[in-house]
Amino acid sequence: MPVIGVLSLQGDFAEHVLMLDTLEVNSTEIRSQDSLQNIDGLIIPGGESTAIMRLLELYDLKNTIISLAKTGMPIWGTCAGMIILSKNILHSESQNKIHKYDPLNLIDIDITRNAFGRQIDSFEFDLDVEGLTDPYHSIFIRAPQVSRIGKNVEVLSSINDSTPVILKQDNILVSSFHPELTHDNRIHELFIKMF
Repeated sequence: MPVIGVLSLQGDFAEHVLMLDTLEVNSTEIRSQDSLQNIDGLIIPGGESTAIMRLLELYDLKNTIISLAKTGMPIWGTCAGMIILSKNILHSESQNKIHKYDPLNLIDIDITRNAFGRQIDSFEFDLDVEGLTDPYHSIFIRAPQVSRIGKNVEVLSSINDSTPVILKQDNILVSSFHPELTHDNRIHELFIKMF
């Protein structure tokens, strides 16, 4: 059985660990270089993307995660994790005034942060997801939106067939919503099937 690491620097990491527990999957919280050594996959949770990227650099985890991805280790980013795994982050003029951290460039997509609106604009939506027989009830909170998709990226689900919200490229999976905040573990199960 694989061991899945959950990046535990900031954000919804505890909720991901609980969801993995429902699937009886071994998991471990990732906070250091050493903890990255004995895992088979990694989840980068929702949270505040700038804070997580800053902490990745502070704890010297960024290059190791990139190296593990290049060797084929499955990595899944949810919401802020999607931003962190992207190729480019598109910033508004106000965001250009703050220090920008470079994303990990592990999936060929460009992302616009908070594109669905502020916290007050949060919403829920029933998604048709490739690989699932029944709709998946998803929760969007300050969610990022994909503004460009590379030719090797597969779209697994979209809102109204026009706004991609789950995408996959080789061993990298991303979702713009928060599966860890539901009681439905089927997206986590899809990730585990990547092993």
